[in-house]
Amino acid sequence: MNVRVARAAWARGCVAGCRRGASDLPLPPPRAVDVAELLRDATAAEEVPREAAARRPPGQCSVLLFPGQGSQVVGMGRGLLRYPRVRELYAAARSVLGYDLLELSLHGPQEALDRTAHCQPAVFVASLAAVEKLHHLQPAVIENCVAAAGFSVGEFAALVFAGAMEFSEGLYAVKVRAEAMQEASEAVPSGMLSVLGQPQSKFAFACLEAREHCKTLGIENPVCEVANYLFPDCRVISGHLEALQFLQKNASRYHFRRTRRLPVSGGFHTRLMEPALEPLAHVLKSVNVKKPLVSVHSNVDGHRYAHPKHIPKALVQQVVSPVKWEQTMHAIYERRRGTEFPKTFEVGPGRQLGSILKSCNLQAWKSYRHVDVLEDDGT
Repeated sequence: MNVRVARAAWARGCVAGCRRGASDLPLPPPRAVDVAELLRDATAAEEVPREAAARRPPGQCSVLLFPGQGSQVVGMGRGLLRYPRVRELYAAARSVLGYDLLELSLHGPQEALDRTAHCQPAVFVASLAAVEKLHHLQPAVIENCVAAAGFSVGEFAALVFAGAMEFSEGLYAVKVRAEAMQEASEAVPSGMLSVLGQPQSKFAFACLEAREHCKTLGIENPVCEVANYLFPDCRVISGHLEALQFLQKNASRYHFRRTRRLPVSGGFHTRLMEPALEPLAHVLKSVNVKKPLVSVHSNVDGHRYAHPKHIPKALVQQVVSPVKWEQTMHAIYERRRGTEFPKTFEVGPGRQLGSILKSCNLQAWKSYRHVDVLEDDGT
């Protein structure tokens, strides 16, 4: 299999598979045509080793970043609908989810779109639809992609893009994950707090004192811990609402420059999400996970997946583990002085990952582009 042609053909195989899987097979879970089989059919060319593709000049290569929950906004998808197969993606999603995701994405209301059960599938599908737009306008970006990473639920989209799982199976796993996390978040009043600190900020000590404060209020086994590593001195802390309120009130004590509550329903990426583990693990057992065609980096440790068998385990662990995005950015963009950086494309709603990249690696950010899902900007 010619790797470059296979990458260019990703969308053709993905959509054909999800279309057939969604219409022919019952839930749960839908099973689609094997993407690898479709990619093999797409080219009879002689196989090109991954190492040969890696020898292309770095400046000609590309990296795709897939956003996560919190990036959703009413109207997303509007800038994608004229591109081939995007409506087919949303039609397949309707069959998998059982409701009209495109209508919700385009017209809201925002309160419904913001629900964890809805926004995770919405961001997942919008991101892969954005890849369709990018593939149509700049096919060389897809052909020359060498790495992909996704923030939280975005990791599922990155894996589907890379051919590690089929669209319908990935979306169904996201559906189960989102509904289980929604239910877990409703069981305990909890949330997430974005914290911009300083070199002397004491994140671990602050979380410890917040947990001790919760114990004085009668809360047993309180949770307050770093859930996202974004960029130097910037973290997202998850836990009981009382713990987050304590941190906001005492921000100066821990040298926090700014704190902001995030508009999410629960303390994600902590043990508060443990009830969601079993449902997700169960559905992932039925997913045919394959070796990614490009390097995909795990949220759990920032490293690229070395073997397909590691993927389901890490996706389950990710639900209760911090997202190590800063570490992921270092792993993807670390290079010798003077070496060119790849072109980076954020595919999906929002530009948050671009902002984080700018704070992690300014030189890499200079080659960053965003694929707009709200307006047709021609990218």
